[in-house]
Amino acid sequence: MTSVVGNHLRGRRILLGITAGIAAYKAAELARLLIRAGAEVQAVMTPSAKEFLGETTLQAITGRLVRIELFDPAHEAAMGHIELARWAELILLAPASADFIAKLRVGMADTLLHTLCLATQAPIALAPAMNQAMWAHSATRSNTAALETRGIHIWGPGAGEQACGDNGPGRMLEPQQLLERVGTLFGGGRLAGRRAVVTAGPTREPVDPVRFVGNRSSGKMGYAVASALLREGAEVTLVSGPVDLDPPAGAKLIDVETAEQMYEACMQVVPEAELFVACAAVADYRPLESTSQKIKKEADTLTLQLVRNPDILKDVAALPERPFCVGFAAETEDLESHAEAKRRAKGIDMIAANEVGAGAGFEVNDNALRVLWEGGSVQLTLQPKPRLAEQLVSLIAERMDAQTAT
Repeated sequence: MTSVVGNHLRGRRILLGITAGIAAYKAAELARLLIRAGAEVQAVMTPSAKEFLGETTLQAITGRLVRIELFDPAHEAAMGHIELARWAELILLAPASADFIAKLRVGMADTLLHTLCLATQAPIALAPAMNQAMWAHSATRSNTAALETRGIHIWGPGAGEQACGDNGPGRMLEPQQLLERVGTLFGGGRLAGRRAVVTAGPTREPVDPVRFVGNRSSGKMGYAVASALLREGAEVTLVSGPVDLDPPAGAKLIDVETAEQMYEACMQVVPEAELFVACAAVADYRPLESTSQKIKKEADTLTLQLVRNPDILKDVAALPERPFCVGFAAETEDLESHAEAKRRAKGIDMIAANEVGAGAGFEVNDNALRVLWEGGSVQLTLQPKPRLAEQLVSLIAERMDAQTAT
């Protein structure tokens, strides 16, 4: 057993979902490893998964009857599917087929396993397994990206030789790799026990009851960072402006609208934090006055007098006992020089800079970052924001460890 698992799985209740695919045979070994690590495992299969793995095998390993049917008279008297959804501390789908992923995205509940995914409040993790062409298809990539934005973990796939003879990404991660991911999820991560505050989304500065000054931030990057921090074991408070996103499971959410509200919320929670990631696109200015009645379209011109909003990141970085501070810089030119100047001016430990403009930065699913700190920098290439966030959080953990060691 590797160190990242440790005792984190002892007594944990894991619902292991198995969908139809040749990789289903690996689920038996995964169940064995989870139980050996101290977890309780309940296997649930889709009806077609029985073509690839026998119920008897899983029952012998887990010591529990395998659940398959949505309408099971032996269990439904006690609302068995709801009972299972409440029982689980993690639902792990391994393997997760392209068909299962597509149905989960649109919220279908035609199998017991899909129903459990909709009914649970527990984290959900998918270990995709499919032909490399199916994984590369735009529909599959869109489906997995949408699920990631809802806080569902996508673990894998790996790359290599496939049963069909193809070679490429689409293999389910090996059982030992998935065991490590589960161990990390339950507090064995590099940021285990550390408290983090993340800001995300835009702010809206009211002009009148129907108009506001705002920006194009979707919040996707901030929410992805919060999810990645949770996966590394951090306790996360997410201070979010108005977005159309579901908060990551496990994060404490504080909803705000204006820059001043975000400032007040951050100053309340930051003193208890060891990490502050300022991902929100906070409005630099707000209207000096906001009218209580809608402004009528009467004059040919309208002048708004704007005043500066508080600088949340700079003020957090100036606290006597401040957390490790990470900022973001959205630039249209001279990316690195402007970002480094911002890092120094605000007195922060690290800054992640990205270009914005048509098709870049805001309101898109992919992004690239130039990350800078004192004496170093790295380029994170264009990729889906959830995966980009994982790489950024890994860098943050490295820099925090290096700072502690000095």
